[in-house]
Amino acid sequence: AQHLVESGGGSVQAGGSLRLSCVAPEFIYNGRCMGWFRQRPGKEREGVATFYTGYRTTQYADSVKDRFTASGDNAKSTMYLQMNNLKPDDTAMYYCAASRVYGYECNPGPPQSLEFGYWGQGTQVTVSS
Repeated sequence: AQHLVESGGGSVQAGGSLRLSCVAPEFIYNGRCMGWFRQRPGKEREGVATFYTGYRTTQYADSVKDRFTASGDNAKSTMYLQMNNLKPDDTAMYYCAASRVYGYECNPGPPQSLEFGYWGQGTQVTVSS
């Protein structure tokens, strides 16, 4: 069953911005490491950012650091990914995910797929030059 629902993808020109949203059931969102992943055309899925709902801490892949910001609204069980200064290389299907383990505070660095057990269906982001 699909637990997480992403939205906010679309098509923008390079330099533009988008904000992705990920709504999760409260029992999944609270006290877990939440992650954003993406799969670019012809490439494997990669971790982009994490947001730990307990302490509201974040971590990012080097490729998006200083451009993307993960955040969350705990009252709405919703995580966000604000993406600024988008580049054509950011074109990908973006997925949100929640950790398999409750209380997992996110490892250092970008998220790793094996640590996440709940996934959304993805939202497409296309950046044109």
